[in-house]
Amino acid sequence: MTYKFPLMHNNISRNDLDCVIKYLKRTNPKLTQSKNVLKFEREWSKWLGVKYSVFVNSGSSANLLSISILKELYNSGEIIVPTLTWVSDIVSVIKNGFKPIFVDINPKTLCMDENEILKKINKNTKAVFITYAQGFNGLSDKLLKVLKNKSIQLIEDVCESHGATFKNKKLGSYGLISNFSFYYAHHMSTIEGGMICTNNKKIYNMLRMMRSHGLVRESNDKTLIQSYKKKYKTLNPEFIFSYAGYNVRSTELNAIIGLNQLKTLNNNIKKRNYNHSLFIKLIDKNLFQTNFDLEGSSNYAFNLILKDKNKKLVKKLMNVMEKNKIEYRRGSAGGGNQLRQPYLKKIVKKNDWLNYPNTEHIHFYGFYLGNYPSLTRKDIIKLCSIINKI
Repeated sequence: MTYKFPLMHNNISRNDLDCVIKYLKRTNPKLTQSKNVLKFEREWSKWLGVKYSVFVNSGSSANLLSISILKELYNSGEIIVPTLTWVSDIVSVIKNGFKPIFVDINPKTLCMDENEILKKINKNTKAVFITYAQGFNGLSDKLLKVLKNKSIQLIEDVCESHGATFKNKKLGSYGLISNFSFYYAHHMSTIEGGMICTNNKKIYNMLRMMRSHGLVRESNDKTLIQSYKKKYKTLNPEFIFSYAGYNVRSTELNAIIGLNQLKTLNNNIKKRNYNHSLFIKLIDKNLFQTNFDLEGSSNYAFNLILKDKNKKLVKKLMNVMEKNKIEYRRGSAGGGNQLRQPYLKKIVKKNDWLNYPNTEHIHFYGFYLGNYPSLTRKDIIKLCSIINKI
């Protein structure tokens, strides 16, 4: 189906492609991870305000490596996660042997409810893995203070929230590690890709090695490399594997696109935020939730959440959107309440998802619609007029 209001217009510009073509026309251009990847990592670090970044092939890979780091640091324990998130956040916790502790959301931010997080912290808690769903901030001074005092790590999933801030500082610069996605529907794109960020040099080198099978030679710490060579003299020094790593590298071509996209990211964020503010202003406040906490937000989607639990109305809304070729996703971020998903059936007891009423409401009565820079004011007015007629 061709949508009048799709979830996303192609985020890759003609200029992005021309940059790739220009590079390919060089004599014997290197395509695998090399200088452009390193340059993109450095430029991204400057933009975000962190010391180190590691470019990988997806946001999901970024999630996986981040929790793999916690596995090396703590081996086991509990990690607090949201019920409204993307599947790879929870899967990365499970695959690394941690126990996921689920928390309901705050309806005003779609992020984990701060008070619920604090209730579930105990002696086994190793980290809080926060998802900034749909561009909203989920941090507070109180939460950060408690985590610091209890030596609990903050891991930030910023895949949907590039440029969002807390106290004028970008999300993704607060935790031990943060993750970003450059999937084509997000704030900026490398077609597929992700970034892992940290201010910790040791973790930075661990990430570099884990990204490439665990190879020691991928570290940029010469002293570390020499120590491994000295300790493992019977091994080929080019093939010493320090960790049970992966191959989640990206390519020079993806990095070239990323470098070019980064130039327009701030302007695209401003346009999306303008769009979102207009959308919230125009939708019917009697029908839809509009009391979101927008301070510091960077919304890449329009959140459309019915205020009442009305099955007939939600069905009518979907029919109206389909009739008018408005593409939508029910359940908002990640398809709604993750506890209802079959991949968790061995962990979550039947009907346990009912203990998370705010996420349950989003699951059945929440949607997200496309918000992208090419949308015009006229487009948004038209979109809202259609939706408000239900």
